[in-house]
Amino acid sequence: MARYKILIIDDDNLLTESIKDVLADKYDIMIAGTGEEAIKILKKNRSDLALLDIMLPGIDGIETLRLIRKLNIDVEVIMMTAHEDVKSVITAMKMGAFHYLVKPLDIDELEVNMEKALENLKLKRELSEIRSQRALEFDISNIIAQSSGMVAAMKIARTVSQSYDTTAILEGETGTGKEVIAKVIHYGSDRCEKPFISINCGAISKDLAESELFGYEKGTFTGGLQSGKKGKCEMADHGTLFLDEITELLPSAQVKLLRFMEEREFYRVGGTEKIKVDVRVIAATNQSLEEAVSKKTFREDLYYRLNIARIFLPPLRDRSEDIIPLAMSFMRQLNEKFGKQFKTISPDAKKIFLNYQWPGNVRELRNTIERVLLVEMDSQITAEHLRFLKKTAPVLSTHHAESNQVMESGIRLNENIENLIREALLKSAGNKTLAAKSLGITRSQLLYRIKKISNK
Repeated sequence: MARYKILIIDDDNLLTESIKDVLADKYDIMIAGTGEEAIKILKKNRSDLALLDIMLPGIDGIETLRLIRKLNIDVEVIMMTAHEDVKSVITAMKMGAFHYLVKPLDIDELEVNMEKALENLKLKRELSEIRSQRALEFDISNIIAQSSGMVAAMKIARTVSQSYDTTAILEGETGTGKEVIAKVIHYGSDRCEKPFISINCGAISKDLAESELFGYEKGTFTGGLQSGKKGKCEMADHGTLFLDEITELLPSAQVKLLRFMEEREFYRVGGTEKIKVDVRVIAATNQSLEEAVSKKTFREDLYYRLNIARIFLPPLRDRSEDIIPLAMSFMRQLNEKFGKQFKTISPDAKKIFLNYQWPGNVRELRNTIERVLLVEMDSQITAEHLRFLKKTAPVLSTHHAESNQVMESGIRLNENIENLIREALLKSAGNKTLAAKSLGITRSQLLYRIKKISNK
């Protein structure tokens, strides 16, 4: 394992040599007598930790720290000072210094703080590596989108990711990949190095939603953490907050969420100090927000605040062009997981994949591939491997269904109109704007038809 490199920046030669003698057995040591010399060294050599004196000839330690941060390198800095200059120390800590030590140095204290700083550096580098891997995993170019519905969705997602703080709402049935697209937006944006925090509003107690979102101060709840707790909004600072199943929030939580989105600040439950954060909000729902607003279960003002960029993810049954490419992609991923050698999908198996209705959408498709690869030993997915799937008949096209009705029993126009409207609403997950578009009519015309049907 490579040794950590330490840069000592101080014009006191006796001190620098003394520190070097103590640390040379554990670390590779470099020495700079001035801030200018330190910057030259850091431009040419990797360093993990700098011990930086505040009082230097030429540029002082604070200015040197500012220039180090400008280099945008991952080096921890411990400040050293002969006097407890509170103002300089506070300035240094605000600029990202890990700690400060007062001269004359206590060697044991120095080594303890160096170990803590280097452990912190290690964690930051590991986190950066994980985020880099995530950014590759959720790169928009990796999303399989050959169907027109997904091409349109990805076009909007790309535009949103290029914006720093545009709010987005993702709509679609359960299992269509809303959280995946939320991560695509996050990792494709300038926020990619910051946290992606997800909260499923339907999976938490409705009464605790507020404390989950905004946290609570110590002593607020019996049985709560003694130190209090950060909420998801605070944890997502400078990153992205993903609110899944947002229609499950109680009206009281919706009010506070709206205020937070407008002001980007909040109070913890039981707290009196206002906390300000910089967060992009992405919400998701498998229901129609417009319908929830009309039923008075979702606030209209929050709906308009969320509805800046709207992305509809079509169900897998409407993405026939994507089914086989998705299945092949999952097969390659899971080959690596299970150590299998599946290479192809047989023609009969492809027919089953294309004719099956996939009520669980992309999630069900992945689970199907995982089940086959876990159980079977083969190089090809066959129809026999898929015998556990429920048999569903292919859906006739609307045109074909209408033709049969005409031939067998004449034209039943009103019934056909009702069926078309129901099918359009089903395919759009209740989104009346999208349903109207698919029917080639205006939204007001669709609402008129729906009202007419409901009054029958």
